[in-house]
Amino acid sequence: MARHDFEPGRLVIGLVLLGGGLAYLAAADGRWHLPSYLLLPVLAGGFCLAGLVSSLTFSVRRRRARLTDRDGRPERLG
Repeated sequence: MARHDFEPGRLVIGLVLLGGGLAYLAAADGRWHLPSYLLLPVLAGGFCLAGLVSSLTFSVRRRRARLTDRDGRPERLG
């Protein structure tokens, strides 16, 4: 099986959707009162957070790739 790169943005989006689903289920069961107008902004904020994490991950990986030479050794700075 081929190994895949770790994607922190996908982890964040999964946790946001899981939390939203659990909040909706808790409200439907009557254990927790969730205002209906609150869930959409929270999910949108979670999507924005996942996008930020994904862009940071991309920039860090691109910088690391630029700092390594063709042999896989880190390039000396200076």
